[in-house]
Amino acid sequence: MKPQLSHVGIYVRDAEPMIRFYQEVLGLTVTDRGLSTSSKAPIVFMSANPTQHHQFVLVQGRKDDGPSTVNQLSFKVETLDEIRAIAQKVKARGITTIRQTSHGNAWSIYFPDPEGNFIEIYMDTPWHVAQPHGDPMDFSKSDAKIHAWTEKIVRADPTFKPKDAREMELAQILETQ
Repeated sequence: MKPQLSHVGIYVRDAEPMIRFYQEVLGLTVTDRGLSTSSKAPIVFMSANPTQHHQFVLVQGRKDDGPSTVNQLSFKVETLDEIRAIAQKVKARGITTIRQTSHGNAWSIYFPDPEGNFIEIYMDTPWHVAQPHGDPMDFSKSDAKIHAWTEKIVRADPTFKPKDAREMELAQILETQ
């Protein structure tokens, strides 16, 4: 079996506000905390999955003036309503920079956490188009309108195929490597 990505860790300036943000906005739970075995800095483990001790790790140690080195932290959900609910929680925290995007193969929102790391909340669509692909969209529309609008766009793309057909192709590629 090839290695599978299971969790990510980031350096933070102040763990406590970050913990509250990830608990309140994304529903993550602190599963452990202590001192890093390598740096001896405070470390916090978080998860939303009872079978995974941690999916997300916060390590104290980012310099006060240190920029984020994170491109994005992506969290998958199952429904458009979950995306909308998280967007409302983000707005309630005063965050107004929320980008809404259809990638053809996924619907996403992007926003910064309290330390400026970008977060993506997304769900898969039943379609595939070559990436990168991004169309600004509006999650205030009904699920049916979002589905119809996205399907019309992706079917016009010459790289379009159903998601399951692309997954079969990827499985064959990965088997040969």
